[in-house]
Amino acid sequence: MKKRKLFCEISPTTYAIALRKQIITRHIKNFLGKEKWAHNLQQEKLPVLVASHSSDMIKRGPGIDLQLQLNKADNIRLACSKMNGLVIKPGETFSFWRYVGKTSKKNGFAEGRIIANGKLIAGVGGGLCNLANTINLVVLHSPMTITELHHHSDALAPDPEGRRVPYSAGTSVNYNFVDYRFRNDTSQPVQLCAWCDGDTLKTELRTTEQFPNTYRIVEEGHHFHKEENGKYYRVSKIYRDTIDRTTGNITEHKLHWNNHSEVMFDYALIPQEMID
Repeated sequence: MKKRKLFCEISPTTYAIALRKQIITRHIKNFLGKEKWAHNLQQEKLPVLVASHSSDMIKRGPGIDLQLQLNKADNIRLACSKMNGLVIKPGETFSFWRYVGKTSKKNGFAEGRIIANGKLIAGVGGGLCNLANTINLVVLHSPMTITELHHHSDALAPDPEGRRVPYSAGTSVNYNFVDYRFRNDTSQPVQLCAWCDGDTLKTELRTTEQFPNTYRIVEEGHHFHKEENGKYYRVSKIYRDTIDRTTGNITEHKLHWNNHSEVMFDYALIPQEMID
């Protein structure tokens, strides 16, 4: 029996209608919600570095549209300028879209790569998942409480020179109903710094005093698997370790994500020795 299409899958018009409905619904929920939003931007950095991460914004290689990559970098630079230095006080929540705003050409955003209906296409504001994921990586290395997170493919491109960074592309954002949010449930402020140095995106999470624990992300069982539908998937388990700063002992080894992500690049580039 032929699978019946969802309303959003019928045509580009129905997709646009469904998208608009989601955006309006989220605006209403935000208006009626009780979150305390962080709003204080400051240039001076808080003194203590909690975690930092950097990533290349531009991918080059066979089949990659370089112009879309360059546009992605420009989108990320613009988004960073809206949130760099944001201080999240105790009890306040960070919302990615609250600071970035609508990704329209009128607001200065260009076409980059986006995922729509499971396909990679060009779309205004494309590439901002790169920023959301880089922020998520520093948040995972802190005691912040992640309150909204959406996963998409963790296999958008082959690993450069065989290197593997767990969780490399797992955080999806789509204005404004697919958000990335975290809340500061500690007793001290934290500051999110996000900026670009050339083609490198850099993020830091900072605070006023050292937290009692440190954190690390561990990936186990990483491999590729071909399934009955003929598609390849990247499979692994992502854990977060909580480590007592004083003793160095692991106090918690918690499964954070059971990763099963469709490979969305040329299957010929999958390392043969990693196929199970």
